[in-house]
Amino acid sequence: MQERQVLASEQRVLRWGGLAGALGSVLMIAVFVIVGVFVGEAAADPKGALIGFPDIQTARTVENSLYLLVLALWGVHFVGLYRAVRTSLAPALVGGALGMVGLTVLAAGALPHVATVPVSALYHAPGVTPDDQATLLLVWQAVQGIFDAMLFAGLALLPVGLVAFGVAMTGTPAYGRRLGRFTVGLGLIGFAAAIMVLIDPRSPVAALGVFALIAFHLALGWKTYLLSKGEWIGEDLTPAAASAGAPRVAFGER
Repeated sequence: MQERQVLASEQRVLRWGGLAGALGSVLMIAVFVIVGVFVGEAAADPKGALIGFPDIQTARTVENSLYLLVLALWGVHFVGLYRAVRTSLAPALVGGALGMVGLTVLAAGALPHVATVPVSALYHAPGVTPDDQATLLLVWQAVQGIFDAMLFAGLALLPVGLVAFGVAMTGTPAYGRRLGRFTVGLGLIGFAAAIMVLIDPRSPVAALGVFALIAFHLALGWKTYLLSKGEWIGEDLTPAAASAGAPRVAFGER
């Protein structure tokens, strides 16, 4: 009975972790849609962004809130994924640790409107002087710089975690070498994009790192969810499945 409870608990971890990862990717795509429809193209200079911010303030608030929810869901997926590939303990531990640290850094910078809304309100307040506006513009730029730094730091850490998870998957029959190599490839793409951004912070290739994360959590989230319906978790049969005489079933291609 206890062994069956352990198996059911493991399956719930995979089920909720997988669903969280896939749902997070779907919501992230929705965030891009919101930006494209309600925010539009970013202003070419900081002053233009500050002047036009009141027109998109609501859209930015919704965007940032959904983005924070996405990061929380992806964190749940990382936990479930670690549980699934922990038979390859060292790379799974590295992937889980770097993944959670990266998501934490991104989450810390997920709500820039909390800082930018007051600056915008002061800038557009009646009676504000040009000198005050010039000072507020500098504050605006400083705030944006801090949040951009957290974004770039998170996008630099997460790809390394993806590579480690991919290595762990190649040693886990439930995922197999094909998905492992796919994950390593996504991690390398994200890492290359992070290097380009570190060289040139204005480079648009940062989007590649985000797209790699979306693809990873969508594909692996769904796969992890499907594994929760299987009879075993990890490299070997669980005690409950073994005691029931269940045959070995390999998910994925070794």
